[in-house]
Amino acid sequence: MSSKSLVSIIIPCKNVDDYTRECIEYCRRLDYPNFEIILLPDYSTEAIDGVIIIATEPVPPGVKRNIGIKNSSGEFCAFIDNDAYPRSDWLTNAVKCFENPEVGGVGGPGLTPNEDCSMQKAGGYVLSSFMVGSLSSRYKTKGCFESDDIHSCNFIAQKAVVEEAGGWNEKYWPGEDTLMCLAIKKMGKKLVESSDVVVYHHRRSLFKSHLKQVSRFGEHRGFFVKKFPENSAKLTYFFPSLLVFSFIVGVVLSLFFSLFAYIVLLCVAVYLISSLIAAALQVRGMKLLFSVWLGIIVTHIIYGSFFLFGLIKRDLKR
Repeated sequence: MSSKSLVSIIIPCKNVDDYTRECIEYCRRLDYPNFEIILLPDYSTEAIDGVIIIATEPVPPGVKRNIGIKNSSGEFCAFIDNDAYPRSDWLTNAVKCFENPEVGGVGGPGLTPNEDCSMQKAGGYVLSSFMVGSLSSRYKTKGCFESDDIHSCNFIAQKAVVEEAGGWNEKYWPGEDTLMCLAIKKMGKKLVESSDVVVYHHRRSLFKSHLKQVSRFGEHRGFFVKKFPENSAKLTYFFPSLLVFSFIVGVVLSLFFSLFAYIVLLCVAVYLISSLIAAALQVRGMKLLFSVWLGIIVTHIIYGSFFLFGLIKRDLKR
Protein backbone atom coordinates (compact mmCIF):
# COMPACT_ATOMS: atom_id res chain seq x y z
CA MET A 1 0.00 0.00 0.00
CA SER A 2 1.55 3.30 -1.08
CA SER A 3 2.37 5.86 1.59
CA LYS A 4 1.29 8.49 -0.97
CA SER A 5 -2.32 7.25 -1.10
CA LEU A 6 -4.73 10.10 -0.42
CA VAL A 7 -6.36 9.91 3.02
CA SER A 8 -9.58 11.78 3.79
CA ILE A 9 -9.67 12.84 7.45
CA ILE A 10 -13.33 13.05 8.46
CA ILE A 11 -14.26 15.06 11.57
CA PRO A 12 -17.92 15.16 12.71
CA CYS A 13 -18.81 17.89 15.20
CA LYS A 14 -21.64 20.06 16.44
CA ASN A 15 -19.80 23.37 16.47
CA VAL A 16 -16.42 24.67 15.38
CA ASP A 17 -15.19 25.15 18.95
CA ASP A 18 -11.71 25.30 20.48
CA TYR A 19 -11.36 21.52 20.53
CA THR A 20 -12.30 21.36 16.85
CA ARG A 21 -9.74 24.00 15.93
CA GLU A 22 -7.11 22.12 17.93
CA CYS A 23 -7.97 18.91 16.05
CA ILE A 24 -7.62 20.65 12.69
CA GLU A 25 -4.31 22.25 13.67
CA TYR A 26 -2.78 18.92 14.70
CA CYS A 27 -4.08 17.28 11.53
CA ARG A 28 -2.21 19.92 9.56
CA ARG A 29 1.00 18.94 11.35
CA LEU A 30 0.81 15.29 10.31
CA ASP A 31 3.96 13.91 8.72
CA TYR A 32 1.88 12.04 6.13
CA PRO A 33 2.31 13.65 2.69
CA ASN A 34 -1.17 13.38 1.16
CA PHE A 35 -4.44 14.05 2.97
CA GLU A 36 -7.56 16.20 2.95
CA ILE A 37 -9.60 17.39 5.93
CA ILE A 38 -13.40 17.22 5.86
CA LEU A 39 -15.22 18.94 8.73
CA LEU A 40 -18.92 18.27 9.35
CA PRO A 41 -20.49 20.77 11.79
CA ASP A 42 -24.24 21.26 12.28
CA TYR A 43 -24.06 24.81 10.94
CA SER A 44 -21.14 26.92 9.76
CA THR A 45 -20.65 29.94 7.55
CA GLU A 46 -16.94 30.40 8.17
CA ALA A 47 -14.14 29.28 5.90
CA ILE A 48 -11.05 27.51 7.24
CA ASP A 49 -8.05 27.41 4.96
CA GLY A 50 -7.41 23.96 3.54
CA VAL A 51 -10.52 22.42 5.14
CA ILE A 52 -13.63 21.20 3.32
CA ILE A 53 -16.57 22.28 5.49
CA ILE A 54 -19.98 20.67 4.98
CA ALA A 55 -22.83 21.87 7.21
CA THR A 56 -25.07 18.88 7.95
CA GLU A 57 -27.69 20.33 10.33
CA PRO A 58 -28.15 18.46 13.64
CA VAL A 59 -27.87 14.76 12.74
CA PRO A 60 -26.23 11.75 14.47
CA PRO A 61 -22.47 11.19 14.04
CA GLY A 62 -23.09 8.19 11.78
CA VAL A 63 -24.97 10.41 9.33
CA LYS A 64 -22.19 12.99 9.41
CA ARG A 65 -19.52 10.39 8.71
CA ASN A 66 -21.50 8.99 5.78
CA ILE A 67 -21.83 12.49 4.33
CA GLY A 68 -18.08 12.87 4.75
CA ILE A 69 -17.46 9.59 2.93
CA LYS A 70 -19.67 10.62 0.00
CA ASN A 71 -17.74 13.87 -0.35
CA SER A 72 -14.28 12.37 0.12
CA SER A 73 -11.66 11.81 -2.57
CA GLY A 74 -9.25 9.58 -0.64
CA GLU A 75 -8.48 5.92 -0.99
CA PHE A 76 -8.62 5.80 2.80
CA CYS A 77 -10.98 7.43 5.28
CA ALA A 78 -9.58 8.33 8.70
CA PHE A 79 -12.23 9.10 11.32
CA ILE A 80 -11.44 11.17 14.39
CA ASP A 81 -13.67 12.94 16.91
CA ASN A 82 -13.46 16.71 17.10
CA ASP A 83 -12.44 16.56 20.79
CA ALA A 84 -9.41 14.47 19.87
CA TYR A 85 -6.23 15.23 17.94
CA PRO A 86 -3.67 12.96 16.24
CA ARG A 87 -0.02 12.36 16.95
CA SER A 88 2.11 13.47 14.01
CA ASP A 89 2.76 9.90 12.79
CA TRP A 90 -0.91 8.83 13.05
CA LEU A 91 -1.60 8.28 9.37
CA THR A 92 1.90 7.11 8.48
CA ASN A 93 1.67 4.26 10.98
CA ALA A 94 -1.95 3.46 10.17
CA VAL A 95 -1.44 3.15 6.43
CA LYS A 96 1.49 0.76 6.96
CA CYS A 97 -0.92 -1.70 8.58
CA PHE A 98 -2.77 -2.04 5.27
CA GLU A 99 0.27 -3.62 3.64
CA ASN A 100 -1.45 -6.77 4.85
CA PRO A 101 -4.39 -7.13 2.42
CA GLU A 102 -6.41 -9.01 5.05
CA VAL A 103 -6.64 -5.88 7.22
CA GLY A 104 -9.95 -4.07 6.83
CA GLY A 105 -9.73 -1.50 9.62
CA VAL A 106 -7.08 0.01 11.87
CA GLY A 107 -7.30 1.80 15.19
CA GLY A 108 -5.25 2.59 18.23
CA PRO A 109 -5.37 4.17 21.65
CA GLY A 110 -7.11 7.40 22.57
CA LEU A 111 -4.75 8.73 25.21
CA THR A 112 -5.59 11.41 27.75
CA PRO A 113 -3.86 14.69 26.77
CA ASN A 114 -1.42 16.23 29.25
CA GLU A 115 -3.29 19.53 29.07
CA ASP A 116 -6.54 18.07 30.41
CA CYS A 117 -7.55 19.29 33.86
CA SER A 118 -7.08 17.08 36.91
CA MET A 119 -10.64 15.73 36.93
CA GLN A 120 -10.47 14.95 33.22
CA LYS A 121 -7.26 13.05 33.89
CA ALA A 122 -9.02 11.26 36.73
CA GLY A 123 -11.66 10.10 34.25
CA GLY A 124 -8.88 8.85 32.00
CA TYR A 125 -7.27 6.97 34.87
CA VAL A 126 -10.57 5.23 35.60
CA LEU A 127 -11.01 4.15 31.98
CA SER A 128 -7.45 2.85 31.65
CA SER A 129 -7.44 0.86 34.91
CA PHE A 130 -7.42 -2.93 34.87
CA MET A 131 -10.79 -2.88 36.66
CA VAL A 132 -12.37 -1.76 33.36
CA GLY A 133 -11.30 -5.02 31.73
CA SER A 134 -10.42 -5.43 28.06
CA LEU A 135 -11.80 -2.01 27.10
CA SER A 136 -8.95 -0.37 29.03
CA SER A 137 -6.74 -1.08 26.00
CA ARG A 138 -8.56 1.76 24.21
CA TYR A 139 -7.06 4.26 26.62
CA LYS A 140 -3.40 3.20 26.82
CA THR A 141 -0.65 1.80 24.64
CA LYS A 142 -0.71 -1.98 24.52
CA GLY A 143 1.24 -3.32 21.56
CA CYS A 144 -0.42 -4.48 18.35
CA PHE A 145 -3.30 -6.96 18.39
CA GLU A 146 -6.30 -8.15 16.43
CA SER A 147 -9.55 -6.60 17.63
CA ASP A 148 -13.25 -6.88 16.95
CA ASP A 149 -14.40 -3.47 18.21
CA ILE A 150 -12.36 -0.35 17.36
CA HIS A 151 -13.65 2.95 18.70
CA SER A 152 -14.76 5.59 16.21
CA CYS A 153 -12.56 8.38 17.57
CA ASN A 154 -9.56 6.64 15.99
CA PHE A 155 -10.61 4.50 13.04
CA ILE A 156 -8.95 4.20 9.62
CA ALA A 157 -10.16 2.06 6.73
CA GLN A 158 -10.16 1.95 2.96
CA LYS A 159 -13.09 3.89 1.59
CA ALA A 160 -14.16 0.91 -0.54
CA VAL A 161 -14.28 -1.32 2.57
CA VAL A 162 -16.41 1.17 4.51
CA GLU A 163 -18.79 1.49 1.57
CA GLU A 164 -19.02 -2.29 1.13
CA ALA A 165 -19.80 -2.55 4.85
CA GLY A 166 -22.81 -0.30 4.26
CA GLY A 167 -21.39 2.85 5.79
CA TRP A 168 -21.88 3.93 9.39
CA ASN A 169 -25.07 3.02 11.19
CA GLU A 170 -27.23 6.15 11.37
CA LYS A 171 -29.54 5.09 14.21
CA TYR A 172 -27.34 4.03 17.10
CA TRP A 173 -24.93 6.32 18.92
CA PRO A 174 -22.85 5.28 20.74
CA GLY A 175 -22.44 1.83 19.26
CA GLU A 176 -22.14 2.74 15.59
CA ASP A 177 -18.45 1.79 15.72
CA THR A 178 -19.34 -1.66 17.07
CA LEU A 179 -21.66 -2.21 14.10
CA MET A 180 -19.09 -0.96 11.58
CA CYS A 181 -16.53 -3.39 12.99
CA LEU A 182 -19.04 -6.21 12.93
CA ALA A 183 -19.83 -5.56 9.25
CA ILE A 184 -16.13 -5.49 8.32
CA LYS A 185 -15.48 -8.74 10.20
CA LYS A 186 -18.37 -10.37 8.33
CA MET A 187 -16.60 -9.41 5.10
CA GLY A 188 -13.73 -11.67 6.19
CA LYS A 189 -11.41 -8.77 7.01
CA LYS A 190 -9.26 -8.31 10.10
CA LEU A 191 -9.36 -5.37 12.49
CA VAL A 192 -6.07 -4.28 14.02
CA GLU A 193 -5.33 -1.99 16.95
CA SER A 194 -1.77 -0.72 17.06
CA SER A 195 -0.15 1.23 19.89
CA ASP A 196 1.61 3.56 17.44
CA VAL A 197 -1.64 4.71 15.78
CA VAL A 198 -2.24 7.33 18.45
CA VAL A 199 -4.75 10.08 19.02
CA TYR A 200 -5.15 12.17 22.16
CA HIS A 201 -8.77 12.26 23.28
CA HIS A 202 -9.98 14.83 25.80
CA ARG A 203 -11.74 13.05 28.65
CA ARG A 204 -15.06 13.79 30.33
CA SER A 205 -14.54 15.15 33.82
CA LEU A 206 -15.33 13.13 36.89
CA PHE A 207 -17.99 12.80 38.01
CA LYS A 208 -21.12 14.09 36.26
CA SER A 209 -19.93 14.22 32.62
CA HIS A 210 -17.97 10.99 32.93
CA LEU A 211 -20.87 9.06 34.45
CA LYS A 212 -23.34 10.40 31.88
CA GLN A 213 -21.11 9.04 29.13
CA VAL A 214 -20.64 5.72 30.96
CA SER A 215 -24.40 5.32 31.39
CA ARG A 216 -24.90 5.60 27.63
CA PHE A 217 -22.10 3.12 26.95
CA GLY A 218 -23.65 0.66 29.39
CA GLU A 219 -27.17 0.98 28.03
CA HIS A 220 -26.08 0.51 24.42
CA ARG A 221 -23.82 -2.42 25.22
CA GLY A 222 -26.57 -4.14 27.17
CA PHE A 223 -28.96 -3.72 24.24
CA PHE A 224 -26.32 -4.82 21.74
CA VAL A 225 -25.63 -8.01 23.70
CA LYS A 226 -29.02 -9.36 22.66
CA LYS A 227 -29.32 -7.66 19.26
CA PHE A 228 -25.72 -7.88 17.99
CA PRO A 229 -24.09 -10.59 20.13
CA GLU A 230 -21.28 -11.40 17.71
CA ASN A 231 -18.94 -8.77 19.15
CA SER A 232 -20.92 -7.60 22.20
CA ALA A 233 -21.72 -10.78 24.16
CA LYS A 234 -18.39 -10.86 25.99
CA LEU A 235 -18.18 -12.04 29.58
CA THR A 236 -16.24 -8.95 30.68
CA TYR A 237 -19.13 -6.68 29.63
CA PHE A 238 -21.36 -8.50 32.15
CA PHE A 239 -19.06 -8.11 35.17
CA PRO A 240 -20.29 -4.70 36.41
CA SER A 241 -23.92 -5.87 36.18
CA LEU A 242 -23.07 -9.11 37.99
CA LEU A 243 -21.38 -7.01 40.66
CA VAL A 244 -24.46 -4.84 41.17
CA PHE A 245 -26.88 -7.77 41.01
CA SER A 246 -24.82 -9.94 43.37
CA PHE A 247 -24.56 -7.15 45.93
CA ILE A 248 -28.32 -6.56 45.93
CA VAL A 249 -29.06 -10.29 46.22
CA GLY A 250 -26.46 -10.67 48.96
CA VAL A 251 -27.91 -7.81 51.00
CA VAL A 252 -31.44 -9.25 50.70
CA LEU A 253 -30.27 -12.74 51.70
CA SER A 254 -28.31 -11.34 54.64
CA LEU A 255 -31.58 -10.05 56.09
CA PHE A 256 -32.69 -13.66 56.48
CA PHE A 257 -29.41 -15.55 56.87
CA SER A 258 -26.64 -14.03 58.96
CA LEU A 259 -23.97 -16.01 57.11
CA PHE A 260 -24.63 -14.00 53.96
CA ALA A 261 -23.88 -10.78 55.81
CA TYR A 262 -20.31 -11.99 56.40
CA ILE A 263 -20.00 -13.14 52.79
CA VAL A 264 -21.20 -9.76 51.51
CA LEU A 265 -18.78 -7.89 53.79
CA LEU A 266 -15.88 -10.09 52.67
CA CYS A 267 -16.70 -9.62 48.97
CA VAL A 268 -17.10 -5.87 49.41
CA ALA A 269 -13.76 -5.67 51.21
CA VAL A 270 -12.01 -7.62 48.42
CA TYR A 271 -13.61 -5.40 45.78
CA LEU A 272 -12.69 -2.17 47.57
CA ILE A 273 -9.08 -3.30 48.01
CA SER A 274 -8.85 -4.38 44.35
CA SER A 275 -10.24 -1.08 43.09
CA LEU A 276 -7.91 0.84 45.42
CA ILE A 277 -4.94 -1.08 43.99
CA ALA A 278 -6.19 -0.32 40.47
CA ALA A 279 -6.41 3.38 41.32
CA ALA A 280 -2.95 3.40 42.90
CA LEU A 281 -1.42 1.79 39.82
CA GLN A 282 -2.84 4.59 37.65
CA VAL A 283 -2.28 7.67 39.81
CA ARG A 284 1.18 9.03 40.54
CA GLY A 285 0.75 10.77 43.85
CA MET A 286 -2.05 11.02 46.40
CA LYS A 287 -3.89 14.06 45.03
CA LEU A 288 -6.28 12.15 42.75
CA LEU A 289 -6.15 8.74 44.41
CA PHE A 290 -9.46 9.00 46.24
CA SER A 291 -11.25 10.50 43.22
CA VAL A 292 -10.03 7.74 40.92
CA TRP A 293 -10.84 5.05 43.50
CA LEU A 294 -14.38 6.39 43.91
CA GLY A 295 -14.59 6.89 40.15
CA ILE A 296 -13.88 3.20 39.50
CA ILE A 297 -16.57 2.16 41.98
CA VAL A 298 -19.33 4.45 40.70
CA THR A 299 -18.37 3.70 37.08
CA HIS A 300 -19.04 0.01 37.75
CA ILE A 301 -22.34 0.79 39.46
CA ILE A 302 -23.60 3.14 36.72
CA TYR A 303 -22.39 1.02 33.82
CA GLY A 304 -23.72 -2.17 35.38
CA SER A 305 -27.13 -0.67 36.14
CA PHE A 306 -27.61 0.83 32.67
CA PHE A 307 -26.33 -2.38 31.06
CA LEU A 308 -29.26 -4.15 32.72
CA PHE A 309 -31.64 -1.44 31.47
CA GLY A 310 -30.31 -2.00 27.96
CA LEU A 311 -30.86 -5.74 28.24
CA ILE A 312 -34.58 -5.32 28.93
CA LYS A 313 -35.27 -2.56 26.40
CA ARG A 314 -37.01 -3.40 23.15
CA ASP A 315 -35.12 -0.66 21.29
CA LEU A 316 -33.06 2.45 21.87
CA LYS A 317 -34.02 5.96 20.92
CA ARG A 318 -32.19 7.63 18.08
